[in-house]
Amino acid sequence: MENNRSEPMIKLENVDKYIDSRFQRTFILKGIDLEVRQGEFLTLMGPSGAGKSSLMNIIGMLDEPSAGEYYFFDNPVHKMKEKQKSEMHKNYIGFIFQAYHLIDELTVYENIETPLLYKGVNGSQRKSMVAEMLDRFNMVAKKDLFPEQLSGGQQQLVGIARAIVGEPKLILADEPTGNLHSDQGKAIMDIFQKLNEEGITIIQVTHSEENAKRGKRVVKVVDGAIESDELVK
Repeated sequence: MENNRSEPMIKLENVDKYIDSRFQRTFILKGIDLEVRQGEFLTLMGPSGAGKSSLMNIIGMLDEPSAGEYYFFDNPVHKMKEKQKSEMHKNYIGFIFQAYHLIDELTVYENIETPLLYKGVNGSQRKSMVAEMLDRFNMVAKKDLFPEQLSGGQQQLVGIARAIVGEPKLILADEPTGNLHSDQGKAIMDIFQKLNEEGITIIQVTHSEENAKRGKRVVKVVDGAIESDELVK
């Protein structure tokens, strides 16, 4: 399902997200038009409550728009059944969250392995894929530790390793350095830049101007609408 270079990887057309109560309709997103090409590193910025996370959840197929169309590699996501969406999601998308979202009862190794189990990757292949991640992030010595035994920065490294172990085409990162001190945050952003250089498309939500400068394009969301869309100078 590779797309040809001219077609965008992600295409949202006139996407709304709203909540209906008895007397009124409250818009979370309104009239969103957005195209993202393969290999881009795009940042979503804007005030809290502007709709950035809702937009990420729609792009990540965790939520669906109330109206409008969403194409992923030319496939109409807005027409897909749940099963199809979850297939697309697990094969093409990696998520990284501010609060790490690691599974407390699982070791570092098992956390990284989880998406491969979902994808049905066989045992020996899983072993080598997880080993490669542990190696890449210098976590070999920590593979049998549990999340609570790690610092925030280490937990986020495990979160990134888990997101990319299945070789996704797209990484969605929601405030990935939000809970980290500045050195750890810089290290995480260095990793993102490197992943992007390797060809992975990245969309991040951040409040940090510094982090935004690491990407190639900034889309500003205000009151549920795109206010500006500019290349990073």
